[in-house]
Amino acid sequence: MACFLVSGAEAVIVTAIEKAQEAKENKVPAQGEGSSDTPVIPFSRKLKWLTWMLWGGAVLLAFEHVWHGEVTPWFPFLTAMADPADTAEMLGEMATVGVSMAALITVVWVVMCIVANAIVKRPAPEAAEENK
Repeated sequence: MACFLVSGAEAVIVTAIEKAQEAKENKVPAQGEGSSDTPVIPFSRKLKWLTWMLWGGAVLLAFEHVWHGEVTPWFPFLTAMADPADTAEMLGEMATVGVSMAALITVVWVVMCIVANAIVKRPAPEAAEENK
């Protein structure tokens, strides 16, 4: 009913962190992050990946809830907010489904970052052939 609010809230928080990290990276020159031979993906770019995944999930879920009539353009906006029993069910869904979906998105992002770091750190194909 409102599980999209959890990933939307995480997206807002991660967007703020991403903007702060991006400002910090732009202010301080990249010192000690590696030599010029080894490329590095900035952490702000990795946070941007997470931000896009969270916002995309939240928008898609919000659309799905509008499609099924669970979100309306008039107050109280969420149909579950009209009845206290439905509100309790909605909060339970947010605590279980919403949190698990947001956590899964974050875990997938962590795996993406690990794979991206591994890809960036592996030697170029021509350098591997020269070493043979």
